Amino acid sequence: MVLTTLIGGNRESRTLTDGTYMIGRNPSCQIRFDFPDVSERHAVLTVRDGRAVVEDLHSANGTYVNGEPIDGAVVLDSGMVVQVGESMLRVCDENDWAVKAAEDAAQDEPAAGETEPVARDAEEDDEPPPPDPMRELRRNVQEQIQKELLKRMDMKRLTMQGVDREGLEDTAREKIRQIIDEVVANGRLPDGIDPVRLEDDVFNEAMRLGPLEDLLADDSVSEIMVNGPDKVYIERGGKLQLSDCQFTDDASVLSVIERIIAPLGRRCDESQPYVDARLADGSRVNAIIAPLALSGPTITIRKFSKKALTPDDFIRFGTWTHNAAEFMKLCVWLRKNVIVAGGTGSGKTTLLNLLSGYIPHSERIVTVEDAAELRLQQPHVVRLEARPPNIEGKGAVPIRDLVKNCLRMRPDRIIVGECRGGEALDMLQAMNTGHDGSLTTVHANSPRDVISRLETMVLMSGMELPSRAIREQIASAVDIIIHESRLSDGSRKVTAITEVTGLEGNQIVMQDLFAFKQSGVGPDGKIIGEFKPTGAMPTWFDQLAGRGIKCDPRMFDPDCTADFTVERKK
Repeated sequence: MVLTTLIGGNRESRTLTDGTYMIGRNPSCQIRFDFPDVSERHAVLTVRDGRAVVEDLHSANGTYVNGEPIDGAVVLDSGMVVQVGESMLRVCDENDWAVKAAEDAAQDEPAAGETEPVARDAEEDDEPPPPDPMRELRRNVQEQIQKELLKRMDMKRLTMQGVDREGLEDTAREKIRQIIDEVVANGRLPDGIDPVRLEDDVFNEAMRLGPLEDLLADDSVSEIMVNGPDKVYIERGGKLQLSDCQFTDDASVLSVIERIIAPLGRRCDESQPYVDARLADGSRVNAIIAPLALSGPTITIRKFSKKALTPDDFIRFGTWTHNAAEFMKLCVWLRKNVIVAGGTGSGKTTLLNLLSGYIPHSERIVTVEDAAELRLQQPHVVRLEARPPNIEGKGAVPIRDLVKNCLRMRPDRIIVGECRGGEALDMLQAMNTGHDGSLTTVHANSPRDVISRLETMVLMSGMELPSRAIREQIASAVDIIIHESRLSDGSRKVTAITEVTGLEGNQIVMQDLFAFKQSGVGPDGKIIGEFKPTGAMPTWFDQLAGRGIKCDPRMFDPDCTADFTVERKK
C-alpha cells in the first residue's frame, strides 16, 4: 500500500506494510500531524492483506472521509481521501490505475486556510465549507482520460482529410466513450464518479469551452467572469455569485480563449495580451492574459438572451411602461436620432436591439460594431465589424473608418454599436447630413452627461473645434436620449427619456419626457418606484397629424394611468 499525505501544501509518499498506524499530534504517533486542530491520538489506520481501515478515536474535531465525518471504522477504497484537521492522506494500491490521479490531486489540494468556491453571493462573508477532495479526484481522472484521448485521436490527420467540425466532435465523443468504457470494465473508475458526466466534462474540455458550457447553457446566468482557473464568478438576477466551476490550470483557460477567438481570426498572446470577441450566439467576450493579468488568464462573457426580447418583455420586467414603448416606436418611425446611454452592464445593447426592431423592413440598415453583437430581424441589413491589427501591428480598421465608409453605402439607417472615441464626430456629421433615424450607444451616467461625453469624444478625433461649434453639432443632430441604469437590487430600468430641444447661448437645452422616480426600498431589497411621464410634451408633437400619425396627448399626462397606442396611416 502507498500512503500519500498532504501537510501545509507539502506532499509526501511512503510505502505501508501490514500493521497498525496511530494518527495524531503525539510524537509517538506513526503518522504525525503536529497542528492544534489535531488531537494527541486522533485516529488509527489499520493495513491488512491489501486493505486499509481508518477509525476515529473520539477526536475533538473529528475525522472526515471524502468530506463526510465518520463515527466508526471505514474501509478505504482506492482514491478515498481522509481529512485530519487541515491535513489530508490517501492509501492506495500502488498498482491501481487511480494512484496517479490521486497523487496529482493531492498536489493541488487546498492548503491550510484556503477555501473551495461555492455558489454564494460574492458579498457574503460566511463560513466556508470544508474542502471537497472528490472534486480534485474527478478533475485529475479527467486529465488522465484527456491525455489518452490525445494519443488515440490524430487531429492533424483528420483535419488534413477534410473532416469538418461536426465530424471531429463526433469522432472525439466516440473515442472518449471507448476510453471510459474500458476504465469502467476494468474496475478502475473511482467510486463516486459518474461516467456519463465524466464523458461530458472531457468532451467539453477537449472540443468546446470546458467548464463554461454548463454556465452558457444556463439561461439564468447573464454574465460569466473567469478570474484565473480557480475562481469563476457569475451574475444571476443582477447579483454576483461565486460558482463551483473550476478549470484545471492556466493552460486550460488559455485553450478556451484560443477556441473562442480562432474562428474570428483574432489573436491573444504576449504581444497582444487582450482581445474582444464574440461567441456564435452573439455573446460578448473579453479576454486578457499575462503579463497584464496578474491573477491568471481572465475571461468576461456577457451573455445575450437566446430569444429576442420584445417591448412586452421589457414591460413585464418593469424596465419601462407601455406608453414609453409606444413613444419610442413613434420616435423611430419619425426618424429621430436616438442615443441609448447608461453604465456598464445596464442593458444598452439589448435596448438598442429592441429599438431597431421598430425600423420598417423596407429600409436599408448598415451596422458598425467593434465586435458584432446586434441581431437585427430586418431582411436588408449590412453588418460591418472593426478589425484589430495583425501580428505585425498593421492592418487595423477602426470603427471611425467604417463609419466614414458606410456613408457611401446608401444607408437609410446607420446603427453604431457604441461610440467611445473619435467616431462620435463622424456619427454626428452623418446625423446632420441626411442620415436621420440613426441609433447608437454611449457610456454615460445621466442624459446631461451624454452631452459632455459627446463633446469629449469629438475632441478625441483630433479636430480642434471650438466648444460652441461642437455643441451646435450635438444640438442639431441628437433628438432623443434614452438612459438606462442597473439599480442596486440588480434590476435594469429605463430611468429617463429626454428630448434635446436646442441650443440657448452656449447651453444645450433638454427636457425629460419620461422619468423614473424611486420612492423607497422593499423588505426584500427591491427598488420601489414609478416610471411615468413628466408632463412635458415633445416640441414636435403638433407635426404628428400632418405626418398621418395618431397619438393621444394624454400619453404625456403624469396623472393618466391609461395605456395608449400610436397609430399611423398605411
